Amino acid sequence: MGKQYERVEACYRRVLEQVDCLKGNSPFVPQVGLILGSGLGELADEIQQEGVLDYRDIDGFPLSTVSGHAGRFVFGYIGRMPVVIMQGRVHYYEGYPMEDVVLPVRLMHRMGAKILFLTNAAGGISHKLFPGSLMLLTDQIASFVPSPLIGANEAEFGTRFPDMSEIYDRDLQRIIKKCAMEQGVELQEGVYIQFTGPAYETPAEVRMARLLGADACGMSTACEAVAANHMGMKICGISCITNMACGISSKPLNHEEVKETADRVSGEFKALVKASVAAIGHEVSSKTTES
Repeated sequence: MGKQYERVEACYRRVLEQVDCLKGNSPFVPQVGLILGSGLGELADEIQQEGVLDYRDIDGFPLSTVSGHAGRFVFGYIGRMPVVIMQGRVHYYEGYPMEDVVLPVRLMHRMGAKILFLTNAAGGISHKLFPGSLMLLTDQIASFVPSPLIGANEAEFGTRFPDMSEIYDRDLQRIIKKCAMEQGVELQEGVYIQFTGPAYETPAEVRMARLLGADACGMSTACEAVAANHMGMKICGISCITNMACGISSKPLNHEEVKETADRVSGEFKALVKASVAAIGHEVSSKTTES
């Protein structure tokens, strides 16, 4: 048990050291942490930027090895909302331990972000989805990847046994749905399941996921939501369905298809994310003024 506590204490010290580096490059305290999935990276270049920090410039920070993931934090404003954007995430399948995969979420929280906005590219399982669909995350299944909370608990991060009954905040879902309606975007809703990757799922695994209640699958996001929920952050998320999961369609799966579909719908996806973050900022400001 002693080694477990030493490991979690080392993890916490690492967060404190790295967050100092982030704060030193940020001109403000961010209220929203935004993680950009495949095909959304350009969004970070379209906001009012106030600062940029490459992952390589943070001592001991895990580097993204996936094509199309820039690998940097971007600080700026979407509307009036100060945000810190992760332009390129770290995946479990890249060989990093789970504590490294969720490290960016913990850093964004320690910087001051109270809201985590997750995005990803996902495979469609439900027949109501098709390549190019956008799906609002209402719940998730994280049982097929190691929990980032396994091991000794660091009380500074959160309680030993966190409640998971509402991972994706209903108020944030309401705001996103309203923005989608105003923009004329057809937004589906569903449950996301995370597998380890990097191999795509087999037809049998997809059938299993459907039986478990999943509407879309991918290789990220759920573990990040677990870590954020542990720290008391409010969480929302949108998946871009870039392909139908294996067995739903007879087409073989490949990463090029994922990138092509993500690029095709990126304009609509980026517009919805930006409008949603701005609307969240407006609501937060209104509540602050009222109180």
